[in-house]
Amino acid sequence: MTKKKSVLTGAFGAPVGNDLNSKTAGPRGPVLMEDVHLLEKLSHFDRERIPERVVHAKGAGAYGVFEVTADVTKYTRAKFLSKVGKKTDVFARFSTVGGEKGSADAERDPRGFALKFYTEEGNYDMTGNNTPVFFIRDPLKFPDFIHTQKRNPATNCKDPDMFWDFLSLTPESIHQVTVLFSDRGIPATYRHMNGYSSHTYKWYNDKGEYFWVQYHFKTDQGIRNLTRQEAAAMCAKDPDHATRDLFEAIARGDHPSWTLEMQIMTPEQARDYRYDIFDITKVWPHADVPAIKVGKLTLNRNPVNYFAEVEQAAFNPSNFVPGIAASPDKMLQGRLFSYHDTHLHRLGPNYHLIPVNQAKHASEASYQRDGAMRTDDGGGSGPNYWPNSMGGPGPDAGFNEPPMVLEGDGGRHEFAHPNDDFVQPGNLFREVMTAQDREHLIGNIVAHLGGAQQRLQLRQTALFFKADPEYGRGVAQGLGLDLGKVRKLAAMGQDDRVRATAKE
Repeated sequence: MTKKKSVLTGAFGAPVGNDLNSKTAGPRGPVLMEDVHLLEKLSHFDRERIPERVVHAKGAGAYGVFEVTADVTKYTRAKFLSKVGKKTDVFARFSTVGGEKGSADAERDPRGFALKFYTEEGNYDMTGNNTPVFFIRDPLKFPDFIHTQKRNPATNCKDPDMFWDFLSLTPESIHQVTVLFSDRGIPATYRHMNGYSSHTYKWYNDKGEYFWVQYHFKTDQGIRNLTRQEAAAMCAKDPDHATRDLFEAIARGDHPSWTLEMQIMTPEQARDYRYDIFDITKVWPHADVPAIKVGKLTLNRNPVNYFAEVEQAAFNPSNFVPGIAASPDKMLQGRLFSYHDTHLHRLGPNYHLIPVNQAKHASEASYQRDGAMRTDDGGGSGPNYWPNSMGGPGPDAGFNEPPMVLEGDGGRHEFAHPNDDFVQPGNLFREVMTAQDREHLIGNIVAHLGGAQQRLQLRQTALFFKADPEYGRGVAQGLGLDLGKVRKLAAMGQDDRVRATAKE
């Protein structure tokens, strides 16, 4: 039986008789304005590209499932975590952070690790990275930091001076810098890297008790990274290698998976803990807070259309479900606003109705109405205000999260423990890295920092020296810097160090 050939139509279903020749006045034209099919094609083409993400512009995504493997009901009332064996649909997006959509997958850059859980209580989004820490701990610094990772406003080129000027003036960045310039700064593929919440979140149970938690998605494929030299070759050979690898692995049935491990701390433990648990530049050492295995994430289905499902996917850390809430982490608090705000700009006020973003197992019952791209009945004839006596949905106090005591003077407060900034990166360098890891780390830093002004090299190398003298010494030798100057700068306070290396 011959399958009936489908007929090409316009956007509103009218059949198209000719899609190769514009309607013209005679064979030589000109083109007639009445060619509505031509106008429709051109006007849609002109608008095919939406603004790219300011960060995480290039990424790859896939669908999958999360399965609970341990009982965590004493910690959280979240229904998707309510029993062992429960499965929840998930959409994941992995990305580079600083580069544009056309950048290479093998650039040295943190990798985004974002998950959307389609739960029966609405969507829950976790927006993490492949590193457990971050460069800064206050959202007021974020736009400036990202500007330094982008392009120089005059040359439109990446600028080592911008990059290292900011970081050397921001000592809290030293931990993430150490991770980024290790070999883990360039994962071999998206399948061979971990994902972390980085932030601390609140879990709370049916009794109203709450706990502080951090998420660690450990790759079941094993960690694999590229050296600086391998990455340079890969950028030239296949700039889309990680995007291609994820798609092809899933297509051939080699479904990647990650084991979720949680670090969980009581409020009492957090109160007396040796580090500020809301400081995203710090980790909770596993010797202090052992992780427990909670579940498994498996990706098993590729998108059908990249634009519709990956490019328009919008992850928002303020998308919580009952049982999970925010912490006082300053960076997280800033992101709760910024992600939703950027989605409104990039995708419009009804981005939550785009299929990949829609709640699949819970219905929307809100009073947010109208706006561009409203594709449903807009709430029909029901009321669009609360309170009302017209049968509209109302709030339920049973879903309130347990209160947390807050106190303090309103003001712009500096972080209380700046001397802590060098402890964990020093421990990472001395106790976790192998001799080869340290050699690669120093080589990677020298290759990049070598492009910056010498005064910036000195200031940044002094920070490495403060983390560990051997760390600073190795970078200083690689750059040909005077070790005495580096040691002297390291002994200074930050303000004196900045003055000593100020631009003449």
